[in-house]
Amino acid sequence: MTQGAIAVGDRIHIITRRLFAEDLRRHFAGEVTAIAGDLAEVRGYAFVFNAGTNEYRKRPELRTRLFSLGHAGYIVTKMPRDVSLEDMQYRTVDKRLVVTDGREFTLDINEFGAWN
Repeated sequence: MTQGAIAVGDRIHIITRRLFAEDLRRHFAGEVTAIAGDLAEVRGYAFVFNAGTNEYRKRPELRTRLFSLGHAGYIVTKMPRDVSLEDMQYRTVDKRLVVTDGREFTLDINEFGAWN
């Protein structure tokens, strides 16, 4: 029996792909709390792009969301399990947008996906 790439307890960063330029830019970072097939229950924080300030804003409330990880509408990046979700924030570093917990974890972000 093979295990999936994502397991309960993993921390993931999810970018919702935009279909149109005016679509809301939404990201989510959280911990996987349950899995059923390609459906994952993730508890964490939503980040939404604010065009007025040209930055991503973290919603303060902890949320639980369901994601179909097999769906092409999401770009999913697995993060280290010790990433501090509470401290995650977006910053511009060397003219690149990154999300970081202010410790050791930093993830480069671009409009076409994310890479380490």
